[in-house]
Amino acid sequence: MATFSLGKHPHVELCDLLKLEGWSESGAQAKIVIAQGQVSVDGAIETRKRCKIFAGQTVTFSGRSVTVTA
Repeated sequence: MATFSLGKHPHVELCDLLKLEGWSESGAQAKIVIAQGQVSVDGAIETRKRCKIFAGQTVTFSGRSVTVTA
């Protein structure tokens, strides 16, 4: 499974994570797929575009998953 490192940041916003992972072409596109319920966090559908994702959480979209690490 892929991982995403937060580096020195305490969290990453869900819409930014999709963009940084290359799962969406833009922040606007990321917000649309999140609002449509196509993204899950730790197995639950997440529709909050700016939901804070912390180390230890797993985000899934379109058959791909990434686990966030500190």
